[in-house]
Order: sequence, then C-alpha cells, then structure tokens
Amino acid sequence: MGKLAVYKYISMMFLITQIVLTIFTLVGLWGGNVSPIGNTARAMIVYVLPLLIAANCVMLIYWLIRRQWILSVIPFVTILICIPYIGTIYQLRGLPKDSDAHSGIKIATYNVAVFGRETSGFMAQDILSDMKKQKVDILCIQEYSDASGDKKNSDSYKEYFPYMATGNNDMVIYSKYPIKATKNIPFENTNNSAMWADLDINGRLIKVINAHLETTGFNRTLRKAAKMQMNGMQVEKNSLISAIYNNYTLGMIIRARQAEIVASEKRNSPIPTIVCGDFNDVPYSYVYNTMLGDMTDGFKECGSGWMSTYRGNKAVRIDYIFHDKSLKGITYYKQNLSYSDHNPVFMKIEI
Repeated sequence: MGKLAVYKYISMMFLITQIVLTIFTLVGLWGGNVSPIGNTARAMIVYVLPLLIAANCVMLIYWLIRRQWILSVIPFVTILICIPYIGTIYQLRGLPKDSDAHSGIKIATYNVAVFGRETSGFMAQDILSDMKKQKVDILCIQEYSDASGDKKNSDSYKEYFPYMATGNNDMVIYSKYPIKATKNIPFENTNNSAMWADLDINGRLIKVINAHLETTGFNRTLRKAAKMQMNGMQVEKNSLISAIYNNYTLGMIIRARQAEIVASEKRNSPIPTIVCGDFNDVPYSYVYNTMLGDMTDGFKECGSGWMSTYRGNKAVRIDYIFHDKSLKGITYYKQNLSYSDHNPVFMKIEI
C-alpha cells in the first residue's frame, strides 16, 4: 500500500504541474492583449513563453512514456495553440534562392549602438559597405551618430543613399528614393523616439516609420550594481532582483505608451506603411501586438530559421519590420555582424 500511495502522490504532482503549466502558457499567450499598466504580472509571463513551451514538450514526452494517452492530450493541445507564437521566432521554410529575380525594395533596420562610440569612422564605413553588399534601398538606424572625427558619417552615406531624414536625437532614415515629407515623434521624459518619412518609390508614396522604444533597464541595472561593488559597496541579491524587476516593469509600461503613440501615427496614415526599428520587446507582448496591429510581421511571412536580433546575453527578437497587407514580402533575414549589440534585419518587399 505504501508504494501505491507514493505512486499516486507522484502522479498527482505531475498532473498538478501540467495543469499549472498549461494555465501559465495560455495566460502568457494572451497576456499581450492587455496593457501592462495595472497588469504587469500577467504581461511579464510572455517573456518566459519559450520556457513554458519547452516544459510542455517535456511533459508531453513524460505522459507518452507513461502511456497516459488521455493526459498527453493536454500538453499536445497546449503546444498546438502555441504554434502562432512559435512562428514569430522560428520558421521552417528556407530562404528563396531566386529573390533577386523579384522586383522590389530592400529595407533594413539597425541599432548601431552609436557606432561603438569610436571616432575614426571606420565602423560606420564598414556598416555602409555591408548595406551596399546587401543592396539596401532604405536604411533605418537607431542610436545613430553623425560625428566621425572631423567629418560627418552622412557625407559618405549620402553618396549611396542620396536622401536622408533625421529624427530626434539618434534617429535617421537613409533612402535611395526621394523623401517628400518627414515628422519627428518625440517621447516624453526619455531619449528614445520615433520618426517617419514619406518616400516616393517609383511614383508610389510609402510611409516608413522608424521607432526606438524604451529599453528594458536590465543591463543598466546590472552595470550600476557592478559599479557599486567595484567601489566597495555591498549589493544584496534581493535588492538587485527587486531593482531589476522594478526597472523592467517600468520600462514595459513606458514602452506600452510609446507603442500606442506610434500605432496612432500608423492608423492615421492615408498611404501604405512600413514600420520598423528596435522595439525592445519580444513577440506577443503588448508592445508587439500594438505595433503590429493589422499589419504583417515580415518574419512570419517570409523569414527562415530562428530569429533573434539581440546579440547580448539574451538571445531574443526585439528588432522588427512590419508592413501593410497591401504590400508583399519576398525575403526577411538578419545578418550576424559584430558592430553592435544588435544584428541588422533586412526585408525585400514587392511594391
């Protein structure tokens, strides 16, 4: 009887674990449908969705090994429901080999991290060389700096991109096509911002929105703690975790408001729109859903393989290119470059 009781107890614990996993996974999937203001705990679950999905896969294997066919349905259905989310970070298809045969424009978004703050200008020139190799027509840059010793980066960039629109602080859009109108979209109490430019692409006006939303504050908090420790100050683990959580949730709330501002600009546009930039948030978050709206996520449409754009200690997708459904994507990919803590994202779009 003792062994039977232990067996039943363990089985019950696994069942409870499965139910909790399923509930948290479903809450995470729909957590991005509500503003994080007043719902921070629910909104935070989206950040651990990959771990929750992986845990459901483990549970599915466990139930199959135990021949618990009915119980195995729970994680199986949960994983099926997660397929749209999985599609935002992984696509099984391969890149088309004949993409150059399709006419269209190629747009790139890249957070260049102020070109590493180096003053020689070599890094900016290397990035320009890569954009030329990729045959980029429109380049949206975040954390841009025009200073390059006694020269300006724009002097060399405009030899390849004749047209340039500058935004607030560190935002710029370079284009091979004429720019008919521009607008800066500043955000309150932050250095982050957005901007847009209306481009005349072979007689058709297209609006390109370049956005750089509030950072998570995660790395900033860690750097501050490390600096305190270097100065001989003691940093308690609980205090550090609390600071990280508070900064993360604050950044999440600020980004939500910024995303709403950018989404409003997009909704008010009478012409087809492309939205791109560094959103500093993951797929299925409130920021992602708000910025996407009724647009198409370029990666889900024509991307391939795993998509993570941040090169730091968090391999996550936070840089995006979305477009109106009246446009059609041909290719979508990133390039692994070491110039920044981000990788550039490229998309070819049929106009």
